[in-house]
Amino acid sequence: MPASAPVNTKPVIVLTAGHSLVDPGACNGKFTEAGIVREVRNGVTAILNSRGYKVINDGTGTDNQPLGKAAALVKQGKIAIEFHLNAAVSKSATGVEALAQSKDKLICQKLCSALSSVLDIPVRGSAGGWKDEGSGQHSKLAYVSAGGIILELFFISNDAELQKYLERKDHVFTAIADVLTDHV
Repeated sequence: MPASAPVNTKPVIVLTAGHSLVDPGACNGKFTEAGIVREVRNGVTAILNSRGYKVINDGTGTDNQPLGKAAALVKQGKIAIEFHLNAAVSKSATGVEALAQSKDKLICQKLCSALSSVLDIPVRGSAGGWKDEGSGQHSKLAYVSAGGIILELFFISNDAELQKYLERKDHVFTAIADVLTDHV
């Protein structure tokens, strides 16, 4: 009798990229929020796949789906994160934060702390980077309402933060993957 293949008992992780092919999100020169967050989604996915995790995405390569389709994926994973970038009129606005339900406060704080260390940027807010979905400019966020986390990686409008990301992106991918593998 042949031995059966080992069953993957690791939890499923959902990673999605904010915005879509028709909405680039915030921009800084030639860089778009949609382009950077797709890159982060793909980089973190590759690391998690290499560690044996099944990752569900909202697209591959340069594709990502609109919010409605991304939010519908949330329930398929033990944890779901949608990557975004913050932007502000002031180029000095800085930091990392995550919007989520209170059940995800700890993982949000760990993700924000890890990104703060890698990018040498502050963690925003008084709760270690975690913010309830109603604390931002929107009173309800479909992705968070579905049970997911919106991770605002850094400010694309801040030239120094954008440059740090470009120089350290592989470390960003690894830091996020490390927090996820430790948490799930």
